[in-house]
Amino acid sequence: MIHDIEWRVSGTPVDYTQAVYEMERHVAEIRAGTATECVWLLEHPPVYTAGTSANPRDLLTPDRFPVIRTGRGGQYAYHGPGQRIAYVMLDLSKRGKDVRAFVCALEDWIIEALSTFEIRGERRDKRIGVWVSRPERGHGYEDKIAAIGVRVRRWVTFHGFSLNVDPELEHYSGIVPCGVMDHGITSLADLGKSVSIDEVDAALKASFATYFKPNALS
Repeated sequence: MIHDIEWRVSGTPVDYTQAVYEMERHVAEIRAGTATECVWLLEHPPVYTAGTSANPRDLLTPDRFPVIRTGRGGQYAYHGPGQRIAYVMLDLSKRGKDVRAFVCALEDWIIEALSTFEIRGERRDKRIGVWVSRPERGHGYEDKIAAIGVRVRRWVTFHGFSLNVDPELEHYSGIVPCGVMDHGITSLADLGKSVSIDEVDAALKASFATYFKPNALS
């Protein structure tokens, strides 16, 4: 049942390593049948994380923030205050066992939440995440507003996505975000939207069931 999913919200930034430890533990408990599925909403102190496909050349300033290697998919990412992190721990055996469909559902979920604030988020073929067109900067120009990096263990998902609400965008200059050099990074604040983290959480919760109820990915 979708109503059995736990929504956990952390009011202060959570150390990245500690968050991964807690995710690992909760995923093991879901697999064992001793814990419910969970969506954990949080922020991190400033950190660069390296996914399983990270290229060392994409770490431009290695001494700026802590750099942590992690088991999620993807390349280098920045996390910090003003960014809403959603760690999504779901059992895909209830949802069709389709990882690609799960990633697409994450993108669609973010896009619907953004529409609440009159932002048109878009998906792109061969580029995971959510993008915003910026025609005022030139034809074809676009920025990334949300990054996705997931891991699946015995059909239970963890890690998830980061959505830029009002982070310090200059902090991205220390990496090549997600290995993409030809596009920029944006946020709700950068797009002129004064939106609180709580309002983003409410939008995410309102649209979650559309994409992740049992059998929704089948």
